[in-house]
Amino acid sequence: MMDWTDRHCRVLHRMLTRRALLYTEMLTTGAVLHGDRARLLAFSPQEHPVALQLGGSDAADLVAAARIGEAEGYDEINLNVGCPSDRVQSGRFGACLMQEPQLVADCMAAMGAAVKVPVTVKCRIGVDDQDPEESLFRLVDLCAAAGVKLFVVHARKAILKGLSPKENRDVPPLNYPLVRRLKRERPDLTIVINGGIGSLDEAQDHLAHVDGVMLGRAAYHTPGILGAVDARVFGEARVVSAVEAVEAYREYIAAELARGTHLAAMTRHMLGLFHGAPGARTWRRILTVEGVRPGAGLAVVDRALAALSGVEAQRVARGLEAGEAA
Repeated sequence: MMDWTDRHCRVLHRMLTRRALLYTEMLTTGAVLHGDRARLLAFSPQEHPVALQLGGSDAADLVAAARIGEAEGYDEINLNVGCPSDRVQSGRFGACLMQEPQLVADCMAAMGAAVKVPVTVKCRIGVDDQDPEESLFRLVDLCAAAGVKLFVVHARKAILKGLSPKENRDVPPLNYPLVRRLKRERPDLTIVINGGIGSLDEAQDHLAHVDGVMLGRAAYHTPGILGAVDARVFGEARVVSAVEAVEAYREYIAAELARGTHLAAMTRHMLGLFHGAPGARTWRRILTVEGVRPGAGLAVVDRALAALSGVEAQRVARGLEAGEAA
């Protein structure tokens, strides 16, 4: 999720779940090889396990980028064959590579031979006028023959001719049964389903049919749901509350502020943390308005949290008063 799941976002998510695998935003091979590597690839040790997601179609460049990612300590290298943005189409990577499955397989074989960490694929079920039953299985089979064991499948086509990137996230219909069929017919592969999954209830329904679930926008816009992942998916006893996550994240915020990172770079990922809870609007307002001011620091987060608690206390008090009146 380009421009969203940066290193600050991933640390926040790790405060909510110890077990879920985190992914970077997609980085092009050009950015990795020629850009500000220290900024683009930096991540906190707290993030493990974390995968580096690459965009590209030149095998030599992908090999070089994968080796860099492995050397930096990433636990997995993932090739994105699903992003439908205009930028990736013009650069011959992302979803348009669904039309070149042999090229994808060749790139995966080269990366797999170059690094020891797992190399994986994230794809769509097809693009434009492709028949998903043919395009998905052909891509998976060619990549599996090249040594790939894990596939993350966004259960939608990408319509590159006629839909915007935003529309491609919602307009093409979801085809969950096809992804489940892929798992049934390729039982030795690890199949992770993605696309339109908005809750842990939905995720657990899918886990009866596939090996894993990738949450994207739901995890970003309502990150509080991640606090129950370890308990509900991995069988651990404890659920992490949003308040506990904020308190754990404070230490990271303090360290980053000392390094010169702006508060808003971190708090922008926290806006949906209390989604649906009393005081959530106040929480968002304080972080949004005060978090961008020059010199904003931890006091802003503490003030937002205190205001949130105050709204909850008022709600409880009103409930008690109503009960006494009754």
